[in-house]
Amino acid sequence: MERSISMEEFYDLTQKQQLNIFDIRENKDYQQGHIPMAQNWPLSNLDIAEQQLTKDQKYYLICQTGKRSAMAQEYLAGQGFNVTSVAGGTTAWPGELSK
Repeated sequence: MERSISMEEFYDLTQKQQLNIFDIRENKDYQQGHIPMAQNWPLSNLDIAEQQLTKDQKYYLICQTGKRSAMAQEYLAGQGFNVTSVAGGTTAWPGELSK
């Protein structure tokens, strides 16, 4: 199972297929700009969000720089979920951010 993926690889994947992407920043930060297809699941509510995940799906986690998504990835992977953290976060996103 991948622990993290580079922004370049992640961006290429987003251009080829629909992915399950969760921005784990708090709502205020998410509203200031997020990658277009990401849903907001704040790290502070991860225990609630976890209840909606299934173990047969792959999920990509993103934050601003990749540190919080790496922490969330480690936790969720420990619970048996197929999760990958996006290195570099929204700061490294080469496209426009949605607001």
